Amino acid sequence: MKIILAQQNYHIGNFEQNTAKIIESVHAAKAQGADLVVFSELCICGYPSRDFLEFEDFIRQCYHAIEQIKAHTQDIAVLVGSPARNPQKEGKDLFNAAWFLYEGEVKQVVHKTLLPTYDVFDEYRYFEPSFEWNVIPFKGRKLAVTICEDIWNLGDNPLYRVCPMDQLMAQEPDVMINLSASPFDYDHDEDRKEIILANVLKYKIPMYYCNAVGSQTEIVFDGGSLIFDGKGNIVKEFPYFQEAMDGVTLEELLNSPLPLAKPEVLTPVTTLEFDHNIGRIYDALVLGIKDYFGKMGFKKAILGSSGGIDSAVTLAIACDALGSENVRAILMPSPYSTSHSVDDAVALSENLGNPHDIIRINDIYESFLKTLDPYFKGLPFNVAEENTQSRIRGNLLMGLANKFGYILLNTSNKSELSTGYGTLYGDMAGGLSVLGDLYKMQVYALARYINREKEIIPVNIIEKAPSAELRPGQKDSDSLPDYTVLDRILYQYIERRQGPREIVAQGFDAALVSRTLKMVNTNEYKRNQFCPIIRVSSKAFGVGRRMPIVGKYLS
Repeated sequence: MKIILAQQNYHIGNFEQNTAKIIESVHAAKAQGADLVVFSELCICGYPSRDFLEFEDFIRQCYHAIEQIKAHTQDIAVLVGSPARNPQKEGKDLFNAAWFLYEGEVKQVVHKTLLPTYDVFDEYRYFEPSFEWNVIPFKGRKLAVTICEDIWNLGDNPLYRVCPMDQLMAQEPDVMINLSASPFDYDHDEDRKEIILANVLKYKIPMYYCNAVGSQTEIVFDGGSLIFDGKGNIVKEFPYFQEAMDGVTLEELLNSPLPLAKPEVLTPVTTLEFDHNIGRIYDALVLGIKDYFGKMGFKKAILGSSGGIDSAVTLAIACDALGSENVRAILMPSPYSTSHSVDDAVALSENLGNPHDIIRINDIYESFLKTLDPYFKGLPFNVAEENTQSRIRGNLLMGLANKFGYILLNTSNKSELSTGYGTLYGDMAGGLSVLGDLYKMQVYALARYINREKEIIPVNIIEKAPSAELRPGQKDSDSLPDYTVLDRILYQYIERRQGPREIVAQGFDAALVSRTLKMVNTNEYKRNQFCPIIRVSSKAFGVGRRMPIVGKYLS
């Protein structure tokens, strides 16, 4: 029995395109002699569909797509992910389901049991957990079909009370098949391999694991589908961040000559390594930009290019994703901008070959100050005058974006967003945040990665001290701790949810920890108004991190 996995990039709610792509792959799998082709979780409608699932018309179109696909299954079986209605009045109206189609019919529908409700996941909002478990008989074999989270309930502290595979093993399945939509973060690919290996070694049967690929607003799916033999060896590992289709026969997995694999003993990630998985992070950001623009029908981007590290890295990644000719950089020097910053920004655009313009804001800035002068009542220069420059730049960028149909890319990093080191309606403006889930030191690591073969980002941008250049001689270090220390404290608090006592116990200064955590919590109101952030960590700002704005904790 040959089983093929189709790792594909879907578009939420684009039923015509998703269905056509699935049908095309069914025929391609058939041409390769497949008996069964497997697609990813909720591939019919795209994942995560969120509140679209509350519209009956949306569900009706899912069912219509199933009808179209099953007509192509006369001599090949298909496993696709799609919502299924719950016939019982009790519980939620839908199941997250895997549909088994064969001989032009719906032969069986498997419901997801374990519904994640943490971080970016909110499945229990929409779906009812399965309350029955049955293998799928097919060509003399028994298939144990599960959906994403269903295989993750192993370990010493399981999150759920029921383990679907424990229920299915009583029916003596020959193979596990998992339909997944597992998002990327810079540690998660190793976690996946570990959990799949743990399942294979526990149940002693092979596994086909089909993951989604592609970006859905802030969430990036990296693919990397896997096929394990019954001894825990990886027989096939699919490429990352691209579509692919491949497979092997079940008999090859059952009769594998490879030795028994040993359980993985992965060291838990407890510290922030600035260059960890930096190549995968880069690929995730490129795909995040490319799919956001492609799926929304946008063509061109614009951003403010300051001669600093954040705008430089954002510009380089955007040029790779969209093509240099489609990314316009606007340099907006103020009275406090240094000449070398302008020169560096110009050199960067010349290296990348993207269009760039210089719009000096001196006159606009003076006009603002003159207008506000009677109302500022002679008070000393402070953050009000500094932020006026940033908001002027935001207005200019949005004016050009509106006039020419650009999408403004935001260049803020996670260190700045964490501590409130940014201006609402100024440098925090944008339609998509590229670096908002990367700490400052990770941004530097990205710059070095971009320059790995030749100098694209001028070395001076990487080596000079970071500055907002909103007042004479300003440096980030005037307002923030050293980034090498700050980023590690932020990582402990945000990603690892460590409290002040635990962070201080790691050797950090108690006063600095207290100050840092206070900055994070008191600036929630800024982040709440921020644009979508491409997620690359295990805890990004946005839908996966829900904090009260007016809370008192640690503030």
